Amino acid sequence: MRARLVALVAVLALGASGARAQPECGAPAKREDGWAIAKPIDAGIDGARLCGIAERLKVTNANVHGVVIVRGGKLVFEQYFAGYDEPWGGTEGLHEFDATTLHDLRSVTKSIVSLLLGIALDRKLIANLDEPVMKFFPEFADAKSPGWEKVTLRHLATMTSGLKWDENLPWNDKNDEWHLANNADPLRYVFGKTFAFPPDTVWAYNGGGTDLLGKVIEIASGQGIDAFAQEALLSPLGITDWKLMNYSNGKQATAAGWRMRPRDAAKIGQLVLNKGMWGGKQIVSADWIAESTKPRIQAVGLFGGLFTYGYQWWIGRTFTGGREFSWVAGQGLGGQRLVIVPDLDLVVIVTQGLFASGRQGQATLDMLANFIIPAMSDASAR
Repeated sequence: MRARLVALVAVLALGASGARAQPECGAPAKREDGWAIAKPIDAGIDGARLCGIAERLKVTNANVHGVVIVRGGKLVFEQYFAGYDEPWGGTEGLHEFDATTLHDLRSVTKSIVSLLLGIALDRKLIANLDEPVMKFFPEFADAKSPGWEKVTLRHLATMTSGLKWDENLPWNDKNDEWHLANNADPLRYVFGKTFAFPPDTVWAYNGGGTDLLGKVIEIASGQGIDAFAQEALLSPLGITDWKLMNYSNGKQATAAGWRMRPRDAAKIGQLVLNKGMWGGKQIVSADWIAESTKPRIQAVGLFGGLFTYGYQWWIGRTFTGGREFSWVAGQGLGGQRLVIVPDLDLVVIVTQGLFASGRQGQATLDMLANFIIPAMSDASAR
């Protein structure tokens, strides 16, 4: 713990001055990864305004590791900073980051699962979201609590199953996610949970439901979730460098374990912005993109802010310059954020390392409201 505190103090003292030197402020690196690159001015963005981000992060001690901005389908800004991190499977402490560094996405992974679920539905591997969950898990009939017969895939996707589930507790003190990571049979643990509310009535954050969705995709596709993701989503996007981590019990962390380069994760956002299209190919149906990112229930109590929730996607808004902009986001522990702003043809991904802080994610909201959106010539008050 002492080593962790020392490393964190060093990072905060370093602040954004730990940014890697770049020929131009935030100039994206040219790589053969499918991204077209443009200067901010050519995308209708004031680059000088974006250059204020680093100083802002230094002042706020936000421990941001990377900021990637895409406008009009082109990469226009990319900046990385040294910072304290707790990489899954790695060593906590001070780390350097650049365009080639894999970064934990944590629960942004859930939004990736949503896309995979949509592809499975598109391919008719799963009939519809109103399929009962227990149809896919007859082997757990002896383990299920009363009430599971009423739970559908839709309830898992919207986190409205009604299970008595709490991921806000200390990690090893009855935190339900701890059991996903440590129980020898975590699915049996999920099915053994009792119900606090009837399905489709109350929202409660639930990674166990996402793990079940991942298993349903595996059962329906006949492939592991990682193999299905590679074939159906990642390879078509040209994403070749990634990892899906395992929990300490050896099970794949379907709800939170993806590691990816930020500029590759931005492709996920661009896919959503393009209504399921990438490189002229329909990877996910436009109908699923629309349905999965539609507000379906109020989400309260996690990540701060006032959000609604779709199918494993968060929906929020930013008010700036006299206007309100709605966005869709994947959000993960530590401050990992993938934000899509359809009205501005904008995708932003931020990676961060504030795992134990209530401020995690504030940096992204701050950058959106005070730097990124105001830098756009077509986002001013009208």
